[in-house]
Amino acid sequence: MSNEPMNAYKDYLATGMQQMQSAFESLSKRDISAAANMILEAQKKGNRLHVSGIGKPAYVAEYAAALLSSTGTPAYFLHGTEAVHGSCGQLVPGDVVIFISNSGETMEMRASVTAIKKNGCRLIGIGGNSGSWLARQSECFIFAGVEEEGGPLNRAPRLSILYETVVLQALSVYLQQEHDITPAQYVMWHPGGKLGELREDELPAGGAGAAPQKQGG
Repeated sequence: MSNEPMNAYKDYLATGMQQMQSAFESLSKRDISAAANMILEAQKKGNRLHVSGIGKPAYVAEYAAALLSSTGTPAYFLHGTEAVHGSCGQLVPGDVVIFISNSGETMEMRASVTAIKKNGCRLIGIGGNSGSWLARQSECFIFAGVEEEGGPLNRAPRLSILYETVVLQALSVYLQQEHDITPAQYVMWHPGGKLGELREDELPAGGAGAAPQKQGG
């Protein structure tokens, strides 16, 4: 049996560890803060947050919208290509849209971003090219670029997807702390499974007001 698959696997892990260490070290605290402030300003005015992307970043966008919503920042997934086929109807002027694109140059992305901005929304871009069309169109741009994707051919989105996910997780942590979300608030939004139970060290004195036990994983 050929050793090539195992060698490719080992090479990917080595590349991934190197790229992710670099990603964590280079993530811009200033840009995360600027993006968070844009979102907080919009919320104070009654506006909303949407997250969008095309291709593999669309799955990151859908996850991020769910994560943000569950940690105190209501967010909505905006389909990256359906945006130009009616889904911009979920937007109102003053809303903030996070758009994810590694290259920041694709025609589909340009069409959607143009439509989003024409609907009066503010734009946060996340991608791997700080000189891209998306970066120039964004009020705030967070760099999430990798030198290598890893794996055979070095083409399929792998490590760039991880970096984009890390950026959005970091943003969610910043916003969650700004909102000062308590364990009791969190379990109200997540009543199912183990996450829907207050831990022993989170219970009020004497156990009063403990969340009911939940079934499921």
